[in-house]
Amino acid sequence: MFEQRLNRSRLGSAIAIAELVYHASVHSIRKSHRNALMSIGLNMLQAIIFVLSFYAMFEILGLRRNTIRGDFLLYIMSGIFLFMTHVKTIGAISGAEGATSAMMKHAPMNTAVTIGAAALSTLYIQVLSLTLILFIYDVVFQPITIDQPVYAFGMLLMAWFTGIGIGLVFLALKPWAPQFVSVFSQVYQRANMIASGKMFVANSLPAYMVAMFDWNPLFHAIDQCRGFVFLNYTPHNTSIEYPLYVGIALIMVGLMGEFYTRRHASVSWDAKR
Repeated sequence: MFEQRLNRSRLGSAIAIAELVYHASVHSIRKSHRNALMSIGLNMLQAIIFVLSFYAMFEILGLRRNTIRGDFLLYIMSGIFLFMTHVKTIGAISGAEGATSAMMKHAPMNTAVTIGAAALSTLYIQVLSLTLILFIYDVVFQPITIDQPVYAFGMLLMAWFTGIGIGLVFLALKPWAPQFVSVFSQVYQRANMIASGKMFVANSLPAYMVAMFDWNPLFHAIDQCRGFVFLNYTPHNTSIEYPLYVGIALIMVGLMGEFYTRRHASVSWDAKR
């Protein structure tokens, strides 16, 4: 009753929404730690631990001969970075504030802002982390050469894009079946430890094994990324179009599901979580 309404132009509304997304992104980055630099540092530490553990595993099991000829650590990092971006994006989007959240009681806020903030904050942390790790590796240890860095970064964005689609589907389903979504999300993320293909080269797999993994858009993104990172590797069993189409389809389904869920939102849902 006492609210003062402002008549904004379309440009003014876009600027206001962008400002909301920015502040919500900063809030999302600070969730894991009050200091934003510590949030990035913790993510870098997690990525480094992943890389070192896979390096040790490849050395112990003697699997280095099955990899791409070139920088072995760069081969590992090309899979780890895309895997972490994809998985963390799913977790951030599926855990975003929903229609029944207390934050939605404030007039400017809506679910589009929280979803956008979760996606952008995850991409920011992952890109900054991988940039710093590659910079330190290049300066301290040995120079690295990426054959087509722009296209390789595009595959990182593809992993992020498909993560948004899967996260949106989980977000739309969560109010209806919170326990199922929580368990299935964990199962999907754990299964991608192998199904993402970051541990092996798709060209070296027999046809029956390729059929076991080519349903996964992350499998295509990682294999295509390695084709752009290494000069002497050309992917034959994966494509760029598949994860793009899958990501678009999942985002459309997720947005429609989120819209339907929002229209039927009930505060009592929070009591079931």
